[in-house]
Amino acid sequence: MKVLAPICLFVYNRPWHTTQTIESLKKNILASESDLYIFSDGSRNDNASNSVNEVRSYIATITGFKSVNIILRETNLGLAQNIISGVSDVINIHGKIIVLEDDIITHPKFLKFMNDALDLYKNDENVASIHGYVYPIEGLPETFFVKGADCWGWATWARAWSVFEPNGAKLLDEIKQKKAEKEINYNNSMNYVRMLKNQIAGNNDSWAVRWHISAFLKNMLTLYPGKSFVTNIGFDSSGQHCATSDIYDPILCDNYYELKKIPLVQNENATILFEDYFNKTNKPKFIKGINYFINLLRKR
Repeated sequence: MKVLAPICLFVYNRPWHTTQTIESLKKNILASESDLYIFSDGSRNDNASNSVNEVRSYIATITGFKSVNIILRETNLGLAQNIISGVSDVINIHGKIIVLEDDIITHPKFLKFMNDALDLYKNDENVASIHGYVYPIEGLPETFFVKGADCWGWATWARAWSVFEPNGAKLLDEIKQKKAEKEINYNNSMNYVRMLKNQIAGNNDSWAVRWHISAFLKNMLTLYPGKSFVTNIGFDSSGQHCATSDIYDPILCDNYYELKKIPLVQNENATILFEDYFNKTNKPKFIKGINYFINLLRKR
């Protein structure tokens, strides 16, 4: 009998977004067979208390899953520590995990795609993770691999999560030793290394950039779909870094039936298309959107 991966959802103070995330997740065909863990971070300050409590009142009513396990943080850990510790706790029990945040809307077959991929590549040591989102790019294959890891609706195994290095300074030293900055930055089209330097300096607390670079430096791959299984609804001025953008609205999967295994190598054409997309979105008319994207990743 197939054992499904548990779902981890990380929430804070956005009740509307949390509701949308849960309602879409409940429509997944495997939702009723899946265990759901919800990690609710504590209030950062008095201004956040009411919305945090509203989120907590809502998640206490959630049904539609095999089980619902709610972890209420007594203090504010911040998103990075909440995710790092929550993923580690759950993956140490179950060996695999599907991870969502409170601004991710899922396709009805998102859970099927993630579980199929987790099973298909579970023994392939150089596969770091599965990703549910892909940029709105035409011409991508049905699935493909790119080096590194990602953070908008993703899944991994205990063996891969074990390579996560929380110490940004160690990662930066290794980047310099390997002279890997240009490649990590997609041929200088997206400055992940600068984001890492800002994390080291305390200007952001991004777990996602550390996860991406940890996997990248181990030459590990992430599987992407050619069309997205998730939509990020966080670009609506609701976050700390207020801006609105639609440049990351995905081309959604029209259907999904079966996952076929592909060679375990980076798809160079897809990598070039990523670079072209990053360069395009860095043009002046897209600067507001790309800056918000970077700020969003800083929180991740």
